[in-house]
Amino acid sequence: MTRCVIVIPARMGATRFPGKPLVDLLGKPMVQWVVEAAHASKVAERVIVATPDQEIIDRVTAFGGEGVLTSHAHQTGTDRIAEVAELIQSEIYVNVQGDEPLIRASSIAACAGPLLKDSSIEMGSVYSHCPENEYENPAVVKVVTDVKGFALYFSRYPIPFERNSRVAPVKKHVGLYAYRREALQQFAQWPMGITETAESLEQLRFMENGVRIFMTEAEGTALAVDTPEQADEVRQLLRSRVP
Repeated sequence: MTRCVIVIPARMGATRFPGKPLVDLLGKPMVQWVVEAAHASKVAERVIVATPDQEIIDRVTAFGGEGVLTSHAHQTGTDRIAEVAELIQSEIYVNVQGDEPLIRASSIAACAGPLLKDSSIEMGSVYSHCPENEYENPAVVKVVTDVKGFALYFSRYPIPFERNSRVAPVKKHVGLYAYRREALQQFAQWPMGITETAESLEQLRFMENGVRIFMTEAEGTALAVDTPEQADEVRQLLRSRVP
């Protein structure tokens, strides 16, 4: 059994942007940028793209990556990673979204680090500072934490509610997750809960079933890709990075 595996869920059938994992970004398919950041994090023995689409497998193989063909039936990326966990045994699995070509290797390392250091932590994720102009944006997920750094709740609403003057910055959730094998396997068996259904946030299924999520501060990403217009914006941001 390996210590840590990074899994990148990706599929061609995105509603708003079909085929987006393979959209060209400065001569590379988008998923390749994510794979390269995952390798650069240096926390995992393997980096695997999990997809129901042979076309993605073929492109990943062509640039020297590793892909695993998974079912078309999965409702969430976590379910897809749980299928990979049945095929590839590891102590820890890190979920890096396939539509995050700007993800930083340091943020991936920050997500996995607590689980690699402390065997009592079942699940980890990361947050960054939330700009004030994103407080009311429901596409930006926020998180509140306890005094030990574990998540109390995630919401699309700006939490905590500002009944009095705000005394601490709002924390913006960055969509990276690290799970121990047992927690990931359990997720696939649990039904969707009330808060997960209301917020459409799958991490709440873990919390509703008693899994604590340790949050680490890390660098956020400027933009994920959900539309062709956002792909154009990401190209400009990547050009500024490339020497």
